[in-house]
Amino acid sequence: MHTMIVTDLDGTLLDSEHKVDPYTAETFQALAAQGINITIATGRHFLDVKGIRSVLGVPAHLITSNGARVHAPNDDEIYAENIDPALARALLQPEFSAGSLLNMYTDEGWLVERECPELVGVYYKDSGFGYQVVDLANHHGAGVAKILYIGEHEALSAIEAKILAQYRDQVYITFSAHDCLEVMAPTVSKGHALQAVLARLDSDKSHCIAFGDGQNDIEMLAVAGTAFVMANASDKLKAAHPDLPVIGSNENHGVATQLRSMFKL
Repeated sequence: MHTMIVTDLDGTLLDSEHKVDPYTAETFQALAAQGINITIATGRHFLDVKGIRSVLGVPAHLITSNGARVHAPNDDEIYAENIDPALARALLQPEFSAGSLLNMYTDEGWLVERECPELVGVYYKDSGFGYQVVDLANHHGAGVAKILYIGEHEALSAIEAKILAQYRDQVYITFSAHDCLEVMAPTVSKGHALQAVLARLDSDKSHCIAFGDGQNDIEMLAVAGTAFVMANASDKLKAAHPDLPVIGSNENHGVATQLRSMFKL
């Protein structure tokens, strides 16, 4: 019997405009009414995802910053892991960030090196989340959940290679999207965070259903007893889980449609 659903947001649960569709919200509200535990697992910031959860209309655990933070449905923090401050300071230097838009997540919010209103208009329509412009190259490096580099994929791949060459064992690095490279502490992943949520609920992973589309979902789908790959998923995710069933795309409400079939809604 399935008692837990965990889902990524962008490219998975959210539509092409990065919003919660009414059909999806109604599906999750019906499942929550049956006592199914819901978990949202995303690279987004906790303060951002709270707003999306409100639109979804269900109580849910929140795995955010790719697993660097985990919050209970009442917003109590139950897990947190930061990048080592010295390492964070190094990764915030132009040596690594050149050719990208440098971003950082702390508990206080989303910090960027320059104005980027185009990102707010695309990704944060439901939550109203916003950024603060900061001199990141001179940041003290403490309390950093995640560092993000946004830009062309080729440039980000070069940044990834440079980071791995110097700090491979000190980071967890992944693409959350084709144009977004993200760095966390080495013990961080959505999969590790999902294990923490399952332990808190005393729930076996065999009772968990997971949905994802990106490279940062690889570990999470490996933890869940039942897992699905979106039709629009990245090649890296499909290659990592070639035997998992592929369902409809996020634009076609793939998650909600699959759940309605499984739970006979």
